[in-house]
Amino acid sequence: MGARILLGLVWLLHWLPLGVQAMLGNGLGRLLYPLAGARRRVALRNIELCFPEKTEAERRQLAREHFRWLGRSILERGLLWHASPERLRRLIHVEGDVKLAERSERPVMWLVPHFMALDVAGVAVLLFQNRMGASIYQKQSNPIMDAAIRRGRLRLGNAEIFPRSEKALPLFRAIRRGTAFFNLPDMDFGERDAAFVPFFGVPAATLLAPSRMARALGMVVQPVVAEALPGGQGYRVRFLPPWTDFPTDDALADTAAMNRWIESEIRRNPAQYLWVHKRFKSRPAGEPSLYR
Repeated sequence: MGARILLGLVWLLHWLPLGVQAMLGNGLGRLLYPLAGARRRVALRNIELCFPEKTEAERRQLAREHFRWLGRSILERGLLWHASPERLRRLIHVEGDVKLAERSERPVMWLVPHFMALDVAGVAVLLFQNRMGASIYQKQSNPIMDAAIRRGRLRLGNAEIFPRSEKALPLFRAIRRGTAFFNLPDMDFGERDAAFVPFFGVPAATLLAPSRMARALGMVVQPVVAEALPGGQGYRVRFLPPWTDFPTDDALADTAAMNRWIESEIRRNPAQYLWVHKRFKSRPAGEPSLYR
């Protein structure tokens, strides 16, 4: 019942002007900061690990600002799932070569870090270019929420999603057919197919797949970064120039370079990064948890 109420509320809110939604989302974030104790502690710990030079007061201020963007991302999800393509095109401002995947003779990997406007980037690659796009999907434990997310991500028609729990072969086949791959490279999925690579100087379990896939499939790697703009100004999605030195034959070095790039983007916009995820949950053998 709770999921249905939340989804109904999100649907109703999408009719409001974005500025009003932003105000309500900021309010939700302010409410969540004291109430979501576990997530608040994770965010504060991540910020402490990544920005040890900041004072405690500065870290708490950054966490509060992050929760306001988090509240916005929750409430504005309905806009992405239900608003007309015409309205979304007015709100999403794209910069750079959004049509690279259309022209490229090689398959394209969009490399997209976990900023709050991540799903806006997913909409942008479907709205502003005509190539099929594929992504890997983490199935939700709540079937109602799972169905809603799947509908929202597939509604524009030129998208495919592949469950993370399944083998990669169907995804590889889609890429070989010319489908572009929307890749999210910066979450801790454990040690399988990963290596402990520095992230803000802290060893973090990081998938080697972006380098290995790009090399195996001859892919062009184009980094994409999305951000929410203040109030009702909309969103900015930056399609950056494709990397000319990625992949190499050294997947570990590639992954370290990728993490350094993500760090640089976080420093540009630290409050909108996904700090509530336990990025350092997995630890090298013998090391204690960083979240106790």
